[in-house]
Amino acid sequence: MPTQIQLPLNKLNIFSGKGVQMRTFHITWFTFFCCFFAWFGMAPLMKIAKEQLHLTKDQIGNIQIASVSATIIARLLIGRLVDKYGPRLVYTWLLIICAIPVLLIGTSQSYISFLLFRLAIGVIGASFVITQFHTSIMFAPNIKGTANATAGGFGNAGGGAANFFMPMIASGFVGLGFCAKEDSWRYAMIVPGILLLVCAYLYYRYTKDTASGNFKEIGYTVDVKKNTFMIAIKDYRTWILTIAYAACFGVEITVDNFAPLFFMDSFGATLAVAGMAAGIFGWINLFARPMGGIVADKIGKVWGFDGKSLLLSVLLLLEGIGIIWFAKSGNLGMAIFMMFFFGLSLKMANGATYSLVPFISPVAVGSVAGIVGAGGNIGAMLIAFMFKAKATHATKEVIENGVVKTKDLIDYTAAFTLLGYIILGIGVGVFIFRTIAARNTAGIKDLALVPAKINA
Repeated sequence: MPTQIQLPLNKLNIFSGKGVQMRTFHITWFTFFCCFFAWFGMAPLMKIAKEQLHLTKDQIGNIQIASVSATIIARLLIGRLVDKYGPRLVYTWLLIICAIPVLLIGTSQSYISFLLFRLAIGVIGASFVITQFHTSIMFAPNIKGTANATAGGFGNAGGGAANFFMPMIASGFVGLGFCAKEDSWRYAMIVPGILLLVCAYLYYRYTKDTASGNFKEIGYTVDVKKNTFMIAIKDYRTWILTIAYAACFGVEITVDNFAPLFFMDSFGATLAVAGMAAGIFGWINLFARPMGGIVADKIGKVWGFDGKSLLLSVLLLLEGIGIIWFAKSGNLGMAIFMMFFFGLSLKMANGATYSLVPFISPVAVGSVAGIVGAGGNIGAMLIAFMFKAKATHATKEVIENGVVKTKDLIDYTAAFTLLGYIILGIGVGVFIFRTIAARNTAGIKDLALVPAKINA
């Protein structure tokens, strides 16, 4: 028998944990944070793995492509599964399954095995779709952009945390005598794997599918006549947001993967310094993505869907300009400053994009979120191919412990420059086509998955 109906919250108090809505919100963003931590855990340690496994420039490029490729299919599939089975069960199983390659990547002894594990780990990126779906149905339309962006921003910060903390974790295992420096990356990856299993328990035990309860508890039945995936792909606004998200989140993944190597090989930064510098980019998520959602919600109250899309186009233009300046930075300090500048615009654009997603189709929120989210990874994959093609190989003699050694370096300056111009072009395109149809009218019940609506 259905439980008592509880409506989604019409305000977000991040310091509150009362009620199923806020409890779910906090568990959701924390779980997403751990997923990103696991997904990008290898990024700051690639220098060590590269040297131990003797990876070439092209092999590094293939590994980076693999790390984002599996997420594309996973996000498309997850969106449909969440619409049908609910976020609680789908998230739990995703965490358990993805913990396996995270825990086992340390057993890699060759390029092929390492590549396959990185490919499998990429599936964890589908966690974003569940996070956005779950947040969308826990909050009312007037606050969805803010709630989605806050959960997404807090979670995305896991990428920055990985760049910041994973070198420390690796060094910790060495300092405690568990392993040599060359094997430290293998031991360090055990930590995010365990975190995923802990989150799986928390999610299953303490969250609900909706404010009113789990799908089974509220009498949820799937209308087989409604193919939510087809509904989503037939709306051209879905594709506009997909391209926009490729230009912001796709770039975010690229920076998370390539920034540590860029700082080390282009500016001579140490592993720890490069990790901390790249970590700044991830930490921006804590306030920038939420800011994008908050600003979008305020603009939406006055100018509606069209106003939000205008904001998105402006943010993409600023992002493109910032990336070009970043690529042409003459020193590490300037590069970090420009990374902060374009990172702020980029992450606000992430939040602005997903402030629009719930209003494309109220009955297909999961599918729209999945398609747009997959767009981010398609963008990341295409950018990774471009980086592989535009990267140049170089050698440099360095002194380590009084011994002169020849180091193989990779220069991504040309790749980042071209990327900046591409983002500028997409920003102009979104600005031109932003006058899309007015958003669908949706009330709280349409977006809340309450029993009366679900069984209709």
